[in-house]
Amino acid sequence: MLHYSIAVIPGDGIGPEVMEEGLKVLGAIEESHGGIRFARDVMDWNCSYYLQHGKMMPENGLSILKDYDLILLGAIGAPEVPDHVSVWELILPIRRAFQQYVNLRPVKLLKGLESPLRYKGHADLDFVVVRENTEGEYSNMGGRMHQGTPYEMAVQNNVFTRYGTERILKYAYSLAEKRSKKSVTAATKSNGINHSMPFWDEIVKEVSKEYPEIQTNLYHIDALAAYFITRPETFDVVVASNLFGDILTDLGAAIVGGLGLAPSANINPERTYPSMFEPIHGSAPDIAGKGIANPIAQVWSLAMMMDHLDLPELSAVIMNAIENVLQDGKVLTPDLGGTATTKELGDEIVRHIYQGAR
Repeated sequence: MLHYSIAVIPGDGIGPEVMEEGLKVLGAIEESHGGIRFARDVMDWNCSYYLQHGKMMPENGLSILKDYDLILLGAIGAPEVPDHVSVWELILPIRRAFQQYVNLRPVKLLKGLESPLRYKGHADLDFVVVRENTEGEYSNMGGRMHQGTPYEMAVQNNVFTRYGTERILKYAYSLAEKRSKKSVTAATKSNGINHSMPFWDEIVKEVSKEYPEIQTNLYHIDALAAYFITRPETFDVVVASNLFGDILTDLGAAIVGGLGLAPSANINPERTYPSMFEPIHGSAPDIAGKGIANPIAQVWSLAMMMDHLDLPELSAVIMNAIENVLQDGKVLTPDLGGTATTKELGDEIVRHIYQGAR
């Protein structure tokens, strides 16, 4: 019997709603396939917690989390709390303290869905973005001076280290070795950002020499964003710095059906610390409490969690259930053109998991 412990942070807005369906799916996996158990502890760390305590999590929050095998996150953010507070006091400290330097986001058109790109099908839209997750443009270095005066200024420093750049690139190339196209595309902007990006480019070229069987492409971010639309079928593994990866993956989600379908994994490849799995859609306060949020991104993040645990067969069970529901087309949330509730779509995915186990 395999045993894993999970810290569950449902978060804000639609986070608790989609998390409930994710945990329902996790329970179905336990019951229908046996041999595995997930001990789950729920943490009430969110913007409501901040409004009550003045912080997004307890002082010893990271110490609490480090003893878990895995972390599941719903969504963080509320209108009452500035985004730079909620993100910088919860999500980013977790990613950095636990060296979750890989943010892995698939760009895959699921069976049963059509892409907004008129001439692109399932074979065309199946790649993955590896985003550096702990430094780059989201480094906590800089400051503001003379606030409230005509002399006010703000400085935000980008930080690119050789260690951080090498390890994310090596992860991307190692991932490409396991995939069919054997290709890595790196995002850059060295024609406009004249220190950090040439540094990034140099390390891309150095690391690529260690993987001669992998084709390497180095594209400026503006051109690369256009290629996501005009020729997505050419991509296999795309690797990017923190900011570029963040933007590209939202675009990637848009071309395969929207943010409600987009999962992500914050991975510590060395497994020294827990990795964290979450949807990328945010807390969506405009629809929170209406029961219409699409839970697929949260459920898909569980499939990514199974892959991280080296349980590809269970990942396949979850993905098959999701795609079977989409292909049936009978139980879909409004963003997918249906009238189903969050709970009804979650129940339908669970039903297909049990059906597949018979």
